[in-house]
Amino acid sequence: MKIKNRLALYFTLISATMLLGTLGAIYFTFIKFLESDFYDRLNDRAYITARLYLEADEISSDSLNKVRNQYLETLHNEVVRIYNMSNDAAFIGDDQRYWTSDVINEVRQRKKLKFKEGQRQVVGIFYKDNQGDFVILASAIDQSTLKRTEKLRKIMVAFFFIILAALLLSSRWVANRILRPLDLFIDDVKKIKSSNLDYRVQEGKSKDEIGLLAQNFNNLMEHLEQAFALQKTFVSNASHELRTPITSILMSAEITLSQPRTEEYYKAALNSVIDDIGKMDHIINGLLNLAQSDLEIGTDKQQEIRIDEMIWDLQKEWKRLHNAELILGFAETSQDQESLLIKTNPVLLQIAINNIIANAFKFSDFKPVHCTISASADFINIHIMDQGTGIEPSNYEQIFKPFQSLYKHQQHKGNGLGLYMAHKIIHMLKGHISFTSVIGKGTTFSVKLPKF
Repeated sequence: MKIKNRLALYFTLISATMLLGTLGAIYFTFIKFLESDFYDRLNDRAYITARLYLEADEISSDSLNKVRNQYLETLHNEVVRIYNMSNDAAFIGDDQRYWTSDVINEVRQRKKLKFKEGQRQVVGIFYKDNQGDFVILASAIDQSTLKRTEKLRKIMVAFFFIILAALLLSSRWVANRILRPLDLFIDDVKKIKSSNLDYRVQEGKSKDEIGLLAQNFNNLMEHLEQAFALQKTFVSNASHELRTPITSILMSAEITLSQPRTEEYYKAALNSVIDDIGKMDHIINGLLNLAQSDLEIGTDKQQEIRIDEMIWDLQKEWKRLHNAELILGFAETSQDQESLLIKTNPVLLQIAINNIIANAFKFSDFKPVHCTISASADFINIHIMDQGTGIEPSNYEQIFKPFQSLYKHQQHKGNGLGLYMAHKIIHMLKGHISFTSVIGKGTTFSVKLPKF
């Protein structure tokens, strides 16, 4: 059973129980009120009878019965009897003997008594008179109350079922209204596939439990998206970053084996291979660090480096492997070598900067890329400018998202991971990355990094 149906059912059952209890209390209170009122009428009837028969000594019994029948309303199945000290009926004949001596004696003992005999209500009083002590018993059936309570019972039953139906429908409507955000949440969740992990459910403006559930779910999807992206991009980044040292090793080996060499040349070639293997080791460690939970471990392995030396190494690699021209420049305030020192994770930072440079070369068809370094007391700024096609304003929000390759030409096609990884690394290193772009003229990426 769905939650909304259970809510509607529980609400209806609770409300129906409370309604039934309320109606029952009203019904029985009403009955007791009418019953008490009829007892009072019988009590008055008993006292009036005592005064008529016992106080008016000079009036005959027939005259008294005539007055009583003329001025007192006759009750349904009314029976009134007066019993003397011998428990014999006085003034009014009692052939049927309505009440036993036990009942008469109990009235005489308790002075006043009221009880029910089936539908008949009975009142008994003890009355002292100059003629002796008497017991007056008056009883009747409250026919009007029986009719009214029966009608009231039918009305209450009809109203109960009408209100019950109204409660069921209204509770169903309320449950649907309250759980509408949950239905929207479920519909949004159904839309999430492995191909669109960046999709987020609607959180809504309310701060209720469903809104908190949507917020926590979006937070979970954020972590899942990142974990999925890191897992999926590890192999891609490993192949991308390891391509350079592997290519260098292959080239060195092929050149060395192309003809006989001297012992010194072989030593130099092996040392070059060892250097490239060391680079591979650093890259693998950096990628493994990057693939850790939430990219937190990457900040643990920091060391002080000069940012210009790192850019020079990248400059040499791009020149040697792709004959691409990376032009390095410095702001006037950055001539001091000490100002270019930065404490960071060099492997991850090199991956991030290299990804930005690779993106610049790719989208400018390997035209020269300019890299300018400026330094202040607390920060180092790196500006990488290409002469490419530029970025459409409609694509600005997609630039740093994973698997978003915004290429126009087939030669620019990529996996959409380079800038995503650069963005993640720079933010992990407490830095900031931004860009400006002009269609047809190129794009400038700016990286701001804290020195310590």
